[in-house]
Amino acid sequence: MMSVWRRRFGLKNLSWLLMGGVAVLPAMAQVAAEVEPAIVLNARVEAAFTPGEDIAGKIIASIGQARRQILVQAFSFTHDGIARALIEAYQRGVEVRVIADQKQTEQLEHGQVPKLARAGIPVWLDGEHQSAHSKVMVIDAGLPTARVITGSFNFTRAAQYKNAENVVFIDGSATLVQDYVRNWQRHLKHAHPLVLH
Repeated sequence: MMSVWRRRFGLKNLSWLLMGGVAVLPAMAQVAAEVEPAIVLNARVEAAFTPGEDIAGKIIASIGQARRQILVQAFSFTHDGIARALIEAYQRGVEVRVIADQKQTEQLEHGQVPKLARAGIPVWLDGEHQSAHSKVMVIDAGLPTARVITGSFNFTRAAQYKNAENVVFIDGSATLVQDYVRNWQRHLKHAHPLVLH
């Protein structure tokens, strides 16, 4: 079990977990039994926070560097700049595919998901859960430049300008990227295409 946690979190983080005492070991064993560990020791991770940092700008820049594919999972999506960047990526030949929360997409007055679909981007709605609450972009899976973007940050102006949020940008872990790709594909199986009226 120690080697599982060392592979997943790195030796430094394993030591930190163990400093809390042996009481954490049963919980660690339970999680280790349920989760196939991702090897992230060589990953490069950048964290960003609001208020104060331009998370939306960092996401837009990442979209602008995409070469092959962007897989998106979105809960609330009202940020027109992020939507515009996805549309521009699609127009330059990047495969962009979006799974969005069904209720949020149907109820948001200034939602950007229909705009993505009108631009030709394939969009599916996930209504299988109380909330399809993931906020994820997987960029260029399978390439050395692959990146995962995830955190609490919805793709909204409120997340940028009003809320306290966080995002991590993760590079250099093909295994972790594939974990996120598989999760995206798992939700695609029960999502249904957005039909514009």
